[in-house]
Amino acid sequence: MTFLEWLERFAPIVILLAAIVFILLRLPKVDLGHSDAFRRRRVMNWLPLGLTYAFLYMARYNLNVAKTSLGDLMPLDEFALIFGVGSAVYAISFVLNGPLTDRFGGKRIILVSAFGAAVANILMGVVTMNALADAAAAKAAGQPVGDLGVTPMFTALYAINMYFQSFGAVAIVKVNAPWFHVRERGVFGAIFGILISLGIYFAYDWSEIVVTFLPIPWVFFVPALFLAVFFALDVFMVRDTPGEAGFEDFDTADASSGDDGPRLPVFTVMKMMATNPIILTIAAIEFCSGFLRQAIMQLYKPYIKAIENPDDLLIWVQHNWGLLLCAAGILGGTIAGIISDRVFDSRRGPVAALLYGVMLVSAIVGSLLVGTPYIGFLVVFMSMAIIGVHGMLSGTASMDFGGKKNVGVAVGLIDGCVYLGTAFMSAVYGAVLPGAEIDPATGQRADLDPSNWTIWPVVMIPVAAIGFLLATRIWHAKPKGKVASAH
Repeated sequence: MTFLEWLERFAPIVILLAAIVFILLRLPKVDLGHSDAFRRRRVMNWLPLGLTYAFLYMARYNLNVAKTSLGDLMPLDEFALIFGVGSAVYAISFVLNGPLTDRFGGKRIILVSAFGAAVANILMGVVTMNALADAAAAKAAGQPVGDLGVTPMFTALYAINMYFQSFGAVAIVKVNAPWFHVRERGVFGAIFGILISLGIYFAYDWSEIVVTFLPIPWVFFVPALFLAVFFALDVFMVRDTPGEAGFEDFDTADASSGDDGPRLPVFTVMKMMATNPIILTIAAIEFCSGFLRQAIMQLYKPYIKAIENPDDLLIWVQHNWGLLLCAAGILGGTIAGIISDRVFDSRRGPVAALLYGVMLVSAIVGSLLVGTPYIGFLVVFMSMAIIGVHGMLSGTASMDFGGKKNVGVAVGLIDGCVYLGTAFMSAVYGAVLPGAEIDPATGQRADLDPSNWTIWPVVMIPVAAIGFLLATRIWHAKPKGKVASAH
């Protein structure tokens, strides 16, 4: 891909973002007494923080691009092990990172996250460089490359990377909770969805460009460089509260409203969150979201390999996978955020239920479209719905029901369940999807037979149904503070 071709592919994202900014600016503002100076400072607070989060995504899913480029040096089963262990580490890290974020503040935690992920990516780049050098030396000597033993090292380093990655979502929500009133947090949910979508785009399309023009190890070095740049920007620009930026703190009307007492002990807060039925329901819904999101993102490209002569439409979707996921996620997050605030009075449950209804119908239709050209656009449409749900619940509802005081524990619990869902997805699909064994009936590899992939969308149906039913249970849920909000 030439630089001009990359610009042509990036242009639609810029145009879409510009259109969404225009729409958001044209919407009637919720009158909360914010000055124009406050609004400008708030943008300058969440923008570098949010882009740090997007580049954390690039430093997380670049492993997928590296696996494709490394080929037989990282077989699919070894990649599944590396990714599965990393996802499990991410999922259980909320036990530590939620309380740490509430204790030390989101700014410090995003700096720790960016620094740790950058170092882990640099080390993975060094391991890749050494593995490629060993493989080249073996080939030059006329010896088989064989197993270079990189899997244990990659598993450990990627697990470390994912531990530091796990601070990212907690930090961004913790910082923004004091800056956004409940009635305008739907817009933040849209922002959260946009940032996730940009991160996915950076991870897939920008990483593809990196391995096109630079040696493979740079797929790890480049996001580390971006994280270093935004580490510096965050130090100088991000503030944990409006008060720290020279503005007046205000009542956000969330679950912490009216709570002016001392900080509760960590285990007391964790018990509160772990026994809150709304928080637990949101966490269960997001477990389903983690399963479905990765079932779409991770398995479309392996599915395409099973199509002997894929239609031009399927190939086009494959080549523009990151771009399409980004555009779909931006639209999903923005639409969900606007509808939540403007139609459902800042309730998040109705939007999650509607989008899960879309997921359920799409999964059923998808089971009928396996092997047809239309499955590509269907899964992109599904990604729009599931990213909209994720932005609403992990990005916004966690803020509302955790409250700005304890949001770290809340979002840690909820986001941890997202990656428990991802780990469960890896285990389930690893068991039900076809492997590389030869089918005696057809004489071909089982994973290259399209008929064996019908199970891919079928497995999504019960998960989407459970998510939909759970989302209807929080249809009327709104946060309640200790006293009525005066804002």
